[in-house]
Amino acid sequence: MSDTIVREVTKGVWIFSRPFARYGILPMGGRSTAIKLSDGGVWVLASTPLTEETKRKIDELGQVKYIVNADAVHHLFLGEFKRAYPDAKLIGVADTLKRIEDKSIRFDGLWGRDPPDTEYGFETDIKHCYFSGFRNKDVAFLHVASKSLIEADLLLNLPATEQYSKCSSWIPQATLKPNSWAQQKILQNLATDLGATARTVASWDFDRIIPCHGDVIERDGNKAWREAYKFFID
Repeated sequence: MSDTIVREVTKGVWIFSRPFARYGILPMGGRSTAIKLSDGGVWVLASTPLTEETKRKIDELGQVKYIVNADAVHHLFLGEFKRAYPDAKLIGVADTLKRIEDKSIRFDGLWGRDPPDTEYGFETDIKHCYFSGFRNKDVAFLHVASKSLIEADLLLNLPATEQYSKCSSWIPQATLKPNSWAQQKILQNLATDLGATARTVASWDFDRIIPCHGDVIERDGNKAWREAYKFFID
């Protein structure tokens, strides 16, 4: 049985959640997100394997127009997504080029290389904010219609209950919430000079947060963001 959980969190926004342990030790879960755009195309944050059920659902949504990697370390599955959808634009972060093993992969845009005001074609539906001061060079995304913030390592919401819900054996889980002292200290250690970008995201109108690691925050997402980043926002 597959360990991927496919779920529509709100109309046109699908998540693909599965187990993942950082360094093979810390259970954090992994998640990709696919969004049906207003023009009928599909935008995908590709962070997990393109399993059979993942591809089936994405294909049902429509033509994949954009594949994004949300930071420099979420690149492991970009190759298989790009091979499956060769006509899609691949947008990533410049630091990914230093880490990715498959040097044949070609990007159509790179945060950290392109001018800050560059638009990639999906901005009518999805805003983006590049965190140059974050260690992994993360990008935050806002799906305007569903008021959903999508991000990779900028905020964790552990335990990863949904992502491990198909595991046949019990897995000990860590707890790390947005308002916890531990999360705030981790962010301070991973980042410098985030005031402007953290405030930009805080100014966005969102209620839901879809992280790559941990459970989806279904409500009061903007409040959770402000609590996690209050050191940089205040």
